[in-house]
Amino acid sequence: MSDMPQDLQASRADGSLTITWAEGRTSRLPFLFLRTECRCAGCVDEGTGIRTLDVTKIPPDITIEKMELVGSYAVRIGWSDGHNTGLYTWTRLEELSKPPA
Repeated sequence: MSDMPQDLQASRADGSLTITWAEGRTSRLPFLFLRTECRCAGCVDEGTGIRTLDVTKIPPDITIEKMELVGSYAVRIGWSDGHNTGLYTWTRLEELSKPPA
């Protein structure tokens, strides 16, 4: 499990979430990318793991309206499209921060 970040900053100006990790490293994740990566039961079939979310329906200018910590392991994000049930664990955010192989 990843350590809890030191800071999370949502910037509407550049449309991204900046994560400052415990060791001082930073990651920047675009809002649209993060929204498409939601793994809640409303976005991914729990039995098959197949995405049910139609990503073409997500507004390209989606923004974060609210963030709340969930224990010491995740953040719940409230999106401008009304979606707010997905949890982004620190481990998941770290995975999403890595460049594609």
